[in-house]
Amino acid sequence: MRRLLLVVLAGAVSIACTRKKDPPLSLIDAGAPVAVGTPTTKDDVAQDAPRRPRKPPTGAPPRLSCASARALISDVLARLAAPPAPLAKSAEPTFHKNLAEATLDWADPHGLWTASPDSPIATLMRARAPKLRAVLEGDADCKTEMRPIGEALTKWMGELRTEWDGASKGEATSLNKSAFDGAFEDGALTKPARTLARELAARASTVQRARPELAADVKAGRDRWLPTLDADAWGEVVLAAAVRAYVPLIDPHGAWAPLDESATLYDRDLEVAPPPRLWTASTRTAVGVRLDAGASAPLAERDVIVSIDGVTVAGLSAEAIEQLSETPDGAGAEPRIVRVLRVSKSDPNKIELHSFDLHVGLGDSPSPPEPFPTELVPYGDSRALIVHLADVPDALGDDLARTIALARDSGSFSGIVLDLRGNGGGSIDGATSALGLFLPGAPLFPLKHRDGAIETERATEPPVEDRWTGPIAALVDGGTASAAEMIAGALHAYRRGAVIGTATYGKGCAQEYVDDVTGIGVLRLTTLLFALPDGSPVQRVGLRPDLFLGLPPPAAVKDHEADLPRAAPTWAGPDVRDPKRIGDVPWPAAKAIGPCKDDAVCRALRALSSRHGDIAKR
Repeated sequence: MRRLLLVVLAGAVSIACTRKKDPPLSLIDAGAPVAVGTPTTKDDVAQDAPRRPRKPPTGAPPRLSCASARALISDVLARLAAPPAPLAKSAEPTFHKNLAEATLDWADPHGLWTASPDSPIATLMRARAPKLRAVLEGDADCKTEMRPIGEALTKWMGELRTEWDGASKGEATSLNKSAFDGAFEDGALTKPARTLARELAARASTVQRARPELAADVKAGRDRWLPTLDADAWGEVVLAAAVRAYVPLIDPHGAWAPLDESATLYDRDLEVAPPPRLWTASTRTAVGVRLDAGASAPLAERDVIVSIDGVTVAGLSAEAIEQLSETPDGAGAEPRIVRVLRVSKSDPNKIELHSFDLHVGLGDSPSPPEPFPTELVPYGDSRALIVHLADVPDALGDDLARTIALARDSGSFSGIVLDLRGNGGGSIDGATSALGLFLPGAPLFPLKHRDGAIETERATEPPVEDRWTGPIAALVDGGTASAAEMIAGALHAYRRGAVIGTATYGKGCAQEYVDDVTGIGVLRLTTLLFALPDGSPVQRVGLRPDLFLGLPPPAAVKDHEADLPRAAPTWAGPDVRDPKRIGDVPWPAAKAIGPCKDDAVCRALRALSSRHGDIAKR
């Protein structure tokens, strides 16, 4: 439910937040003022830099005081690449509706407090959404406006605890179902909170009767699912959720998360060396988390993890569990202690409790990545290398060089087509390293900061043997965004290679991570606007291909950057090109082309071949 809502607000499933790599964050004391920060990347830090310390999850709901929430929002507004456009009166109802729904969702990681169908809080929150916005923006008295919500939650939690305590004294249910079945709904919530509380209590008590040594874990789960907080504390829980909801409403690519859930802000698939994880897919149960895929031995699929390094898993949010699955900073020498429930091999009706010491660390060298999917298409008397790039990871330059080298080993080819269709982007460093193979050392993208300062990114200078001086082209569509637009746009700006396909998404902004002003969490914010090397804007505009093809719109992309409410404005930058580097590298004409696995590729190659004569006449 939560992730779907954020995707809708962000605009498209496949659009990544272009990120700029800088040194990792250093954490600050709660309440201390923060300087305009030490930004880091969207998804990772430099491979040789220490990782940001991760705060072990406590299971307590995130809370922000009135002063902290307002300071955080004020800091967000000051950091954005451009001030958000004023909210029109006609847009206020939609804004307030989205703020209320997202706040209800973020405040309720389990479907028990605010977002459940029988919760009395939802109606109250929707009615008070304008006041909630005014609280965050400093235009209403915070404690006065939050108290009714806090009082309602205090009363509601008392009712649910009564349901729990009654059900926990009832008859035992199926032990296997109680221990191993998922406890929560995916997607829209349909189960009343009272029903869910009774089910959780019955399952947890059933497991505790079979394994009495889990009594403390069961109690921890109950206390997390149904916290005993006063009205002021519940108001702070709602404020934290409201901040989490508000940030992407004023920055479609922005987000805030508390430190013990911040791992979910990062796209680990784009990192050079992501932290090892104990598993890759899981399901929350009444007593822990069931491993569904990617379990690190001796863990196995279907195991239910009860605790990790002394931290009970029951009652943690999905985000906190994901963070707990990652190997923490400095780990490697010290084992991770994991307690696991597992079905007995000798008796399928018996549940065993195991404890494992896992040595999962950061010191192991990552194995070389698989080369990108490629296709060698007959092109006249030679061939064309088609490289399919789904995203722009940090190490794209090295990975692409390896892919091209492997293709060279299988024979010669006349040119390379980078298939960037549906590529939502990723890392600025990935884009500049990839362009280094074709435009080594060239000045590339002017980046504009909020204060007007402009810096210029340059292409890397890879070893001579890795460079490609022959024809190059980029195949794009409406799903090509962000760092992928950087790659295609730079090839076009330097006339180094043609851009073929349809108009792109138009995301010409970049995100950075900073500590929030309170020290309680981490922000991902749009802090930079970028233009192409010739100064052409990308934000809200996108690229217009040199050669248009009638390509179908990507199924996952329902709109474009220009359609996102309050997206950053368009910016045209200075021309930073090196004039000596501007020049055509034409594709040779070819009479026979193909066959291709994808007809669009053959159409693109035919267009490149036909363009040969046009370039020759210049």
